[in-house]
Amino acid sequence: MSAYFFGILITFRCELASAYDFMNSFKKLANWYFSRAALPYWSILILDCMFVVFAGLLAYAVHHGSVQTLNVLGSLSITMCIFLAAFLVSFRVFHTYNGVIRYSSFSDLLRIGSAVVLAVVIGAVVLLLLGTQDWLVSFGYADIILMGLFVIAFMWTVRVWVKTIYEQSVKRPDSKKAYIFGVKTGGVALAKNIRSAEDSPYVLDGFVSSEEDMEHRILMGVKVHPFDMSLPEKMKHNKVSTLIVSPFMMDELRKNSILVDELIAEGIKILVMPHAREWDGKTDLKVADLHPVNVEDLLPREKIEVDMEAAARLLHNNVVMITGAAGSIGSEMVRQIATYSPSRMVLVDQAETPMHDIRLMMKNQWPDIKAETIVADIADKKMMERIFEEYRPEYVFHAAAYKHVPMMEDNPYEAVVNNVDGTRIIADLAVKYGTKKFVMVSTDKAVNPTNVMGCSKRICEIYVQSLDKAIKEGKVKGDTQFVTTRFGNVLGSNGSVIPIFQEQIKKGGPITVTHPDIIRFFMLIPEACKLVIEAGTMGKGGEIYVFDMGEPVKIVDLAKRMIQFSGAKDIEIKFTGLRDGEKLYEEVLNDKEITLPTFHPKIKVAKVREYEFEIVRSQISGLVNGASEDDDMQIVAKMKKIVPEFKSQHSKYQVLD
Repeated sequence: MSAYFFGILITFRCELASAYDFMNSFKKLANWYFSRAALPYWSILILDCMFVVFAGLLAYAVHHGSVQTLNVLGSLSITMCIFLAAFLVSFRVFHTYNGVIRYSSFSDLLRIGSAVVLAVVIGAVVLLLLGTQDWLVSFGYADIILMGLFVIAFMWTVRVWVKTIYEQSVKRPDSKKAYIFGVKTGGVALAKNIRSAEDSPYVLDGFVSSEEDMEHRILMGVKVHPFDMSLPEKMKHNKVSTLIVSPFMMDELRKNSILVDELIAEGIKILVMPHAREWDGKTDLKVADLHPVNVEDLLPREKIEVDMEAAARLLHNNVVMITGAAGSIGSEMVRQIATYSPSRMVLVDQAETPMHDIRLMMKNQWPDIKAETIVADIADKKMMERIFEEYRPEYVFHAAAYKHVPMMEDNPYEAVVNNVDGTRIIADLAVKYGTKKFVMVSTDKAVNPTNVMGCSKRICEIYVQSLDKAIKEGKVKGDTQFVTTRFGNVLGSNGSVIPIFQEQIKKGGPITVTHPDIIRFFMLIPEACKLVIEAGTMGKGGEIYVFDMGEPVKIVDLAKRMIQFSGAKDIEIKFTGLRDGEKLYEEVLNDKEITLPTFHPKIKVAKVREYEFEIVRSQISGLVNGASEDDDMQIVAKMKKIVPEFKSQHSKYQVLD
């Protein structure tokens, strides 16, 4: 008995080996075929013609029997030649043979259906015109319709079959199972890319949806799962290691931070669209364009819509100057403004290597735009005058400034020379050389400043606002409109907290946070720049625009989430105490008591005290002219006289208050 079962086992193993060898040989054959160029169009045309002839014979045999079909085979062949000619005309009209079968899509199948309908109509009309002939077989309407259905079935089946084999043959042996979050345009586009892309690292195993009516349905042959707390365990049980998120489902992902944390805790890899990009819903969406989710992607924020067409109408074919063009904000403004095709872009920054990168970017991406990349200091009045005299910019976006709070706290002279005097020089030259609009990029730290950097930017605001007022009152000759824009921290900017935390995690910690209760507002650089451009171009002059930065983020929570995302273990969070001049809480910029609404829900106008230009000019001249001789205390004391609300915090300058 045991020998009998042993023999069955040997036979079963041999059968399995034979099946495995067959499948392996079939896959090699498929790989060989699909590694070749596409079949020539005439091969596909011949194949489709064979389907037509076979479908006609089969349709006639179904209605009249095989014996009758054989008896009239000669006359039937002539009838089929008429239909074949009709199909050839129709195939030509709809180009059914020009596509690559392995890449067949719904539109290809639709063209086939349309071609068949046209062909059977042409064939039926021709037979009707010829009437009853001895050398023709009577082909009834039922025969014609059935033949058309058979042709469609044969042609569709072959194309779907070849496409399916192709999608299976191009899978990598190490491909990982993936779910796609999103069952509409974005999700389906990603699913198609996974299935058609050569050497795809993922295999579509299911969809995920937050819509109740979609749960447990079948889409593209796989199941749709609910987006709830059962998802992590379900993915783990089904050995699905990746969740790919549709660009249109990012807001839903952000709202479910607890579920995201659970997925990451289970080792699930989450792929999303880079936050600096938006998908238009039309261009190809590729999995290769996505990246693993990071803490920046999940910060609470709303999508910001701006009227960029209005800005484009103003900037197109004009000379635009951008100071600080190599910085985080300045470089993004270069990219965005370049899309509006200004006649010339004058780009100024004192950082040589980053400016070289800007030069290469303009040359490669916008070669038709005249771009002047100038390495210069905005506080160098003679150099700035040469630039204005030669290029006469019609729009100036002033983003150049020293921005780091602790650095300026230790170097108030540089804050005065670069931030204050540099702004004064650029603003005066804008008026002198007829600039239409001057847009200054400021900071939320200028609101009730507690540090030297914030105060220096507030002085800049006062100067350009009072200059605009003087022009409108006729006290200063000129036509320039001055607009100021304020916003808080931007994600990914040089020296921002997230890159610092990333570097600390790489080194094994600790992550340093100044205070357990410190909070900040965050905005994406592209979104901030869009608001700067819209506010700047829409403003009439004299406004100080503040941006609604959304919900505040607790920095210690940000650090904890970054540690979790990194997968690192035993990373310590160390509290180091507030730095010199640092606030625990930033001012709320959209307070109804201090702002007024504007043309955009995310942009408000700050209600601030107005200053007389002559008084401001005198005070700033005294500050700048004495800065080189005064010590730090004297410089800051003069700044406090200009900005009485400047109250130092955690700083040696508190003794001056």
